[in-house]
Amino acid sequence: MDLSEQLKKLFPNHEVSNEPESIEETPHELFVQKEPMICKYEKRKGKPTTIISGYEGEDEDFKILAKEIKSKLAVGGTFKDGEIIIQGDYRDKIMKILQDKGFKTKRVGG
Repeated sequence: MDLSEQLKKLFPNHEVSNEPESIEETPHELFVQKEPMICKYEKRKGKPTTIISGYEGEDEDFKILAKEIKSKLAVGGTFKDGEIIIQGDYRDKIMKILQDKGFKTKRVGG
């Protein structure tokens, strides 16, 4: 007995519709804040890292932004404690990406 037969037994009055379901997908909008995001350079364990902090929106939005930055630059990184940590010194490129999205940025260190 397949699934459709079982469903017919459970719901005898149900009629199958052949119309395709339409799912409206709205693109996710990031919260753009008035305060600038801090883009700073640090050396951690002797390796250069770029740290982005100061985002006031939800953590989920910041994680989406982190994933996008990592994929555009083809670098490794992580999201931890409200900061995006990118491996390497990519301040200029990251600031350009953020400014294209409408964020204000502030360069700190070096």
